[in-house]
Amino acid sequence: MAAVRISSRSGLPSLLIYLGIGIAMGQDGPGHISFDNAQLTQVIGYAALVVILAEGGLGTKWKEIKPALPAAAALATVGVAVSVGVTATGAHYLIGLEWRQALIIGAVVSSTDAAAVFSVLRKVPLPARLTGTLEAESGFNDAPVVILVVAFSTAGPVEHWYVLVGEIALELAIGAAIGLAVGWLGAFGLRHVALPASGLYPIAVMAIAVSAYAAGALAHGSGFLAVYLAAMVLGNARLPHWPATRGFAEGVGWIAQIGMFVLLGLLVTPHDLHDDVLPAVVIGLVLTMVARPLSVVVGLLPFRVPWREKALMSWAGLRGAVPIILATIPMVHDVEHSRRIFNIVFVLVVVYTLVQGPTLPWLARKMRLAETAEASDLGIESAPLERLGGHLLSVAIPKGSKMHGVEINELRLPAGAAVTLVVREGKSFVPLPTTVLRRGDELLVVATDPVRDAAEARLRAVGQGGKLAGWLGTGGNP
Repeated sequence: MAAVRISSRSGLPSLLIYLGIGIAMGQDGPGHISFDNAQLTQVIGYAALVVILAEGGLGTKWKEIKPALPAAAALATVGVAVSVGVTATGAHYLIGLEWRQALIIGAVVSSTDAAAVFSVLRKVPLPARLTGTLEAESGFNDAPVVILVVAFSTAGPVEHWYVLVGEIALELAIGAAIGLAVGWLGAFGLRHVALPASGLYPIAVMAIAVSAYAAGALAHGSGFLAVYLAAMVLGNARLPHWPATRGFAEGVGWIAQIGMFVLLGLLVTPHDLHDDVLPAVVIGLVLTMVARPLSVVVGLLPFRVPWREKALMSWAGLRGAVPIILATIPMVHDVEHSRRIFNIVFVLVVVYTLVQGPTLPWLARKMRLAETAEASDLGIESAPLERLGGHLLSVAIPKGSKMHGVEINELRLPAGAAVTLVVREGKSFVPLPTTVLRRGDELLVVATDPVRDAAEARLRAVGQGGKLAGWLGTGGNP
């Protein structure tokens, strides 16, 4: 907890502090713990990555990501291929690595890390299209990169590249189909079956997301893509007790990140790193200054994206825990010089996270891509009334909401929905039609099943556009 606080105040990405804790616990630190089990690290890392992708998918807003899906898919496939090729070429000719080791490093470091990217981007509001593209790319590109790293680690350079491309396409298609199906079935069930306790909903949502990974892996598809898409479907399904579910998912995601980073720090041996610092810096320069910008330019060729956004996306290719976890795959498969591969990736991630993370908000402001904050969205929690065929909506009016100053009758809720209670400054009362709402109020809205979605959409519309939301074109769709 102290590390999170230090991270937020200092601007340092929290992953570096957790890695430092792991190193301090290791054999070169005061802890003197000897740990070199790469296979256990990979298993726990995969489990943590599943939870982190689930948490990321639950927080992904469909309205922001939908316009960015084609561009994000291009960056996660074509862009990854370009990045792998350019980085591997640089590692081979500049550092002298064999092609197999160079391709493994190129594949490992070509995956951007969602947790690292958005822990930094949350500090600066960006255009929805740009945020959606970076978020979707971070969620999508883990799947093809994992397939590439496993392929290179088990067989080295592939003789027939088109066979590998076909396998990647098939695994992604299977993973996407299973993820969407599991997410839809899970959302349908949770919206129509009332669980006996509100605390079960967060557990059920995370269990469904993890089940999507399991089903995708058993079907020889991409489990990582399956869990991300299933979580994204669940996150946009307006499920009951959603604020509690998001809070639980964020907490579990933090546990996964902390445990994973500390374990990765424990696995590294600092006194073995000094020979690999210069190769890591050189490969990182090739990746950051050549491979990533070129992958963005080539991947976004079919799309009309302003050069400023391309520049920011090029710099926003942050690497976090994912590349370090993937660097354990060649160690598990006993690839020659796999320990050196791990050390190079470890140093690269640490050095360039220190460089890119703190400068990303500054670059966004210099590129004039930081937007002014919009009206704060309402916090709406839903609890199903199974026997009565209705829903209780708990609505919190935040400071920036335009619902401030609106009368109850000006909400114009659909027939079948009504505000039954207002809690203001710790006191509750039954409102009149002329009661004026204020910032900080909490409302209890009762809505029948047929108008539940329309009532929520209307409340969000008023929160964004005030009493004239209908004339201002504010739809209020979640």
